Amino acid sequence: MNLTLSARQWVGIGIVLMTPLSQPARSQTIAFAALPASQHTSVRQEMKLKSILLDMQKHYGVEIIFEDRLVGSIQITSGMLDLNQPVEKNLNLILQNSGLKYRQTRKNTFVIVENKEESNRTNKAERKESAALLTEQALAMNIASVKTTPAIVDRTISGKVSDESGAGLPGVSVVLKGTQRGTSTGADGNFTIDIPEAGQNMLVFSFVGYKSQEITIGNESNISVSLVQDENALDEIVVVGYGSVRKSDLTGAVGTIKGDVLQERPASSLNQGLSGRITGVNVSSNSGRPGGRANIRIRGASSISVSNNPLYVIDGVILNAVDLANGSTPIDYLNPNDIASIEVLKDASSTAIYGARGANGVILVTTKRGTSGAGKVTYDTDFSIGIAPRKLPVLNSREFLAVEETAYANAAKYDPVGWATGTKYTDPKLKRTNPLLFDANGNPLYDTDWQKEAFRKAFTQNHQLGFTGGSEKGSYGAFLNYRNENGVVRGSWQKRFAGRFVFDSQVKTWLKVGGTLGYTDQNEKQIDQLGGGGITAMRQVLEALPIIPVKYPDGKWASNRDYPGMEGGDSPLRVAEERLSYLRTQTMLGNIYASIRFAEGLEFRSTIGTNVINQRNDYFAAAGLQYISNNGDASVASSRFNSWQFENYLTYNKQFAKIHSLNAMLGLSWQHMDRFDNTARSQNFTDTYFQFNNLGAGATALAPSSGASAYGLNSYFARLNYGLMDKYLITFTGRIDGSSKFGAANRYAFFPSAAVAWRVTEEEFMKGIPAISNLKIRASYGATGNSEIPAYRALAGMSSYDAIFGGSRNIGIGVGRMSNSSLQWEKTQQVDMGIELGLFSNRLNLELDLYRRKVNDMLLDAPLPLSSGYSSIFTNIGSMENKGVEFAVNSTNIKAGDFSWSTTFNISVNKNKVLALSGGSDIYSGATVIRVGEPVGSFFGRVHQGTWSTAEAEVAKRYNMLPGDVKYQDLNNDGTINDNDRTIIGKGIPDGFGTFLNTFQYKAWSLTVDLQYMYGNDVLDRSIHSAEDRQGIANSYKTVLNAWTETNQNTPIAQIRPINAYYTTNNDSHKVTDASFIRGRNLLLAYTFPSDLVSRLKLDRLRAYASVQNFFVTTKYKGYDPEVSNSGSPFDQGFGLYDYPKPRVFMLGLNIGL
Repeated sequence: MNLTLSARQWVGIGIVLMTPLSQPARSQTIAFAALPASQHTSVRQEMKLKSILLDMQKHYGVEIIFEDRLVGSIQITSGMLDLNQPVEKNLNLILQNSGLKYRQTRKNTFVIVENKEESNRTNKAERKESAALLTEQALAMNIASVKTTPAIVDRTISGKVSDESGAGLPGVSVVLKGTQRGTSTGADGNFTIDIPEAGQNMLVFSFVGYKSQEITIGNESNISVSLVQDENALDEIVVVGYGSVRKSDLTGAVGTIKGDVLQERPASSLNQGLSGRITGVNVSSNSGRPGGRANIRIRGASSISVSNNPLYVIDGVILNAVDLANGSTPIDYLNPNDIASIEVLKDASSTAIYGARGANGVILVTTKRGTSGAGKVTYDTDFSIGIAPRKLPVLNSREFLAVEETAYANAAKYDPVGWATGTKYTDPKLKRTNPLLFDANGNPLYDTDWQKEAFRKAFTQNHQLGFTGGSEKGSYGAFLNYRNENGVVRGSWQKRFAGRFVFDSQVKTWLKVGGTLGYTDQNEKQIDQLGGGGITAMRQVLEALPIIPVKYPDGKWASNRDYPGMEGGDSPLRVAEERLSYLRTQTMLGNIYASIRFAEGLEFRSTIGTNVINQRNDYFAAAGLQYISNNGDASVASSRFNSWQFENYLTYNKQFAKIHSLNAMLGLSWQHMDRFDNTARSQNFTDTYFQFNNLGAGATALAPSSGASAYGLNSYFARLNYGLMDKYLITFTGRIDGSSKFGAANRYAFFPSAAVAWRVTEEEFMKGIPAISNLKIRASYGATGNSEIPAYRALAGMSSYDAIFGGSRNIGIGVGRMSNSSLQWEKTQQVDMGIELGLFSNRLNLELDLYRRKVNDMLLDAPLPLSSGYSSIFTNIGSMENKGVEFAVNSTNIKAGDFSWSTTFNISVNKNKVLALSGGSDIYSGATVIRVGEPVGSFFGRVHQGTWSTAEAEVAKRYNMLPGDVKYQDLNNDGTINDNDRTIIGKGIPDGFGTFLNTFQYKAWSLTVDLQYMYGNDVLDRSIHSAEDRQGIANSYKTVLNAWTETNQNTPIAQIRPINAYYTTNNDSHKVTDASFIRGRNLLLAYTFPSDLVSRLKLDRLRAYASVQNFFVTTKYKGYDPEVSNSGSPFDQGFGLYDYPKPRVFMLGLNIGL
């Protein structure tokens, strides 16, 4: 080899050669690289940055890429380093004053690049000359650990790296193959690299999430490269209870979703955002009110009377398992914009680590943390308009008056005795004399569309601001949120202020601490009372008379009672304005942790967490609201829920003999929960000034009430994960829980589980089948529990009583509840079999799970005979099972040039059946029945067979019916229609549900079409009771125009008659409708601005999007929406009663990063 050096370079080599070198100096590079991980190096000699980078590469087992021209002239004090620290922290240390920085382009790849802010102040010519001299000095010192020989730079190659849409990719590593020479692309995807003139040169391009690409460089000086996304997600890290694992190492059934996916469909609560994302997780959004009222079930219902809600764990803190006011739950008050990822633990192998409370599944939420390096600011905002997508057909003024006249005409047929009196019924035409409502001829002056008056275009705004940053010693993050959502029904709204602060700090090499503190203040004005069968705004939307206005010309409210003979009730607008129900909730969720590393792979973690919920319901109803408040009514009900937990666990992670991997965890936990409730109420207010703010202004003070309870849990848990050759995986989990809720003999219970998995694609015989990129078979079995009953139910309870003696109220105290010392845990056993299959480099992924879950010793608040002196007692009664299939497909259908098309399809099928009940007797729960051999949530009522015809007059007479009356089936053939003729007439729980989602990407544009479907579910529409079964005293559905007449006898609707002429109304099959549906859940169009424009704007990210949520619904159900439940009963899914319509939402949003 001919080597030509300048005079200056020869002088430098000579000086080096004449310098005496001691043995320690000659071997310092080797000694530096060989230091054990636990030893803190104190060598403080000057070393070349290049040598240190190469030694770090060996020590950490990573790839560090750099150009000689950048690092060759820089000397570093080796004593700065601490090899106990992560590689990122040491890179920050040695580069902090060098004018350089690093970029992490893959999991284990780091690229050293110029820090442009500093390099602009450096003379490039001097750096090149110095680099050349010192490179030769390194040769003279024979630092032979460099794997390649430095090449002589003759020419420069430049180019651009882009993604499939053509957008520039920043941070892509560009490396000259076979060397350490490399660089990375800038913000716009451009790069420049020096390569040798001679020989065949090849550049390697790599970036996290994309497939690496090698390009041979010929004579060209400028190249363009397009990287293709890597579909392999097997190395994704998944959070499990008390730890995390690679997705490929999972042995249980765990679904996961990232926060950025949730943001594609912005929602006010986590449950709403989770809908349709994960198989086996059924989320029913049962109200369209601001914030919604979501009902979530994982693999079906598992209990007949205690909570069926999953366990929520936020950053390791277990949320209070309580049902809050008006159907809300604690998870509703977590800001969904703060979520980084969600994991749903579904089978016993994954949930058993939570033991007593894992039976209903576990939802693990990881919130966003801080970031290391320079500070970042993010701002995400969206604005939307919601509209009611449909109106229900109700009678107009002409039709209403005609129906009233028909009812009067039929009175003699159905009540001949009352008709004969001549006074019981009045000709309605004689009532139409009020000049405020009728003209001189008795024609109505108004034809009010109450749905048009009560509904509105509802504006919503949401703002999320984030600040993150950090250094080599730690990171921080602060996040703020403001949401203001108006409901589509006037008088309803929700406002939320939320803030969260997080930090993580490496205090010592062996000690890391961190924490999270979040606060939410949410205020709501609600008009849809759960289970509200009285006068509510939504009921009056249907029943307010079309012949009355909102207000009369003098400004006075109009009312149904202004027309004689009506049931009364004020208009929906007055009810919404003068019946005030404010729900005010403040929550605090926080934790702090300390992680201590005792040795390599051995770590101890201690956490303290707390969840505090304060909720207050302020209520006021003005005087004069008929059937609501005669003289004014006000109350304040407050509840406080406190919980804290102290958890400690030790984790050991070890790989040995190159084929064995072991992860063991052992821990213990203490948890305490308490609550306090109190209510104060007054009536008879002289005016509306004070409302609920001064209950003393009410002339009548009702007796206040209060209550307190507390319970605790003491737990011990362990888990062992073992892997052999990365092929055969096994997991053992066990937890012992002790609860103060149960008797001393049954306080503790053990919940074990075991799971195995076989990664078939790691076998040698699979290597020759390139089409199969992933195949894993797994199975699990385990036990979990449920203890979510009120505290003290194993003990007898005291109650207060009152009685009137001598005209005064006297209070007494006595036993109000029987004890049950044998009360014990509700236990669930579950078996799961699963298979995961990836084809064609994981462009097609399939996952199938089969499961059976059986619940024993179900807890029930069972009724007692009145003769016992007690109403009920908690006891263990019966068993129930769920069997199901979950199937999911994720595919990349097309990926050609700038265009790609991907699809997600999933379906979940669950069959529920009650296996046994103590004594075998039916249990009635709301509008449903719990019966052996049938699913829970089964509607119970009479079989509606239409109406009796004139040809059936004689048969109808046997049942005391006339032609035109409702015809019910006589199930027991006893000649009488009564409650003994009730049977199961439907069910609200679906047979199956799922999602069909397609995403189309063209350059910087993306289009997402998200469809939701559900089948096998019914709705029991109890609104029919007052809006169809009864006519003439309030407005009705238009269906009454199809009522029975002599010429229209084939109809399910009875002949119209006055309500006091013996009409029939029951829970029956006519009120049950197949509510299977297909919904257009989200239509999203997004544009990501190109990186060059973003850079010019001094931003890091800029994305705009527009979406339409709930853009269509196809269903047989005639109500507002087939996803409905307006009942607090545990199995009343599909119970419709004056429900709040679910809006169609038109949204514009912006994501900004800087």
